[in-house]
Amino acid sequence: MINHVARCVAAFVGCVTLAVAVLDAGAADVKTNAAAAARVASGERHSTWEGFERLDFTVAGRAGLLVVPRTPAPGKPWIWRTEFFGAFPAVDIALLKKGYHVAYLDVQNLYGAPVALWPMDVFYAHLTNVYHLAPKTVPEGFSRGGLFAFNWAARNPDKVAAIYVDAPVCDFKSWPGGKGKGKGSPEDWLRCKNVYGLTEEQALAYRLNPVDNLKPIAAAKIPVVAVVGDADSVVPIAENMTIVEKRYRELGGDILVIHKPGVEHHPHSLEDPTPVLDYLIPRVNAALK
Repeated sequence: MINHVARCVAAFVGCVTLAVAVLDAGAADVKTNAAAAARVASGERHSTWEGFERLDFTVAGRAGLLVVPRTPAPGKPWIWRTEFFGAFPAVDIALLKKGYHVAYLDVQNLYGAPVALWPMDVFYAHLTNVYHLAPKTVPEGFSRGGLFAFNWAARNPDKVAAIYVDAPVCDFKSWPGGKGKGKGSPEDWLRCKNVYGLTEEQALAYRLNPVDNLKPIAAAKIPVVAVVGDADSVVPIAENMTIVEKRYRELGGDILVIHKPGVEHHPHSLEDPTPVLDYLIPRVNAALK
């Protein structure tokens, strides 16, 4: 009973903070955001995932979840899967065993657009206020999730300890636009332009894709680790992570790109996630000190 009351009090305090965070997302979305703030989180449901406790709930009208380690690491670090929860989860499971929480918010089909970033702000505030997770997270972007991971980090560099991406989309002109070597996805390209509110000409001239917007991340000294397949024909690395790596190094950024020779867009991740963990964990520990 005491724990239940404490949780309710924490949730109330969190909701107040969340409402402020939501309303800060921009004047154009004030009415929508205010409505979202009124239903910040509800209906916590308990289950298990890969042998760990899983909590499901609704945040800002979207499905969110949190997987809880058996023994949380000091400071309660967490990794935030931005797309495709549960797919190729080697790093997530390994980090759970190291005491990390794993989080996910369903913002599918929003391609890292501003309309996706404010629910992400609300989700972040909910997890840090109610569950007291670390003030700096690790956005984890698989494929199109790279747009969410980099864009949210550029928007909130003070809330990011490190970034982990895997075969990431770093320029929507490459995918889903298909304006380079990749075939793209016409259906996704139309939907992408719609959620960004861009015409074809405006989309081609857009300059806030991750490849163009690395300065806020580099200025905050956020380390980046990426895993890529050198034969990726869906999200060609030459149009995406290769550009990010070059530009991030030029900005003085700390970045490691792990190449998988001859590998296509799938499978994601590594059979042995140790290289990713060896890069991430000491840098996250340093960021949380």
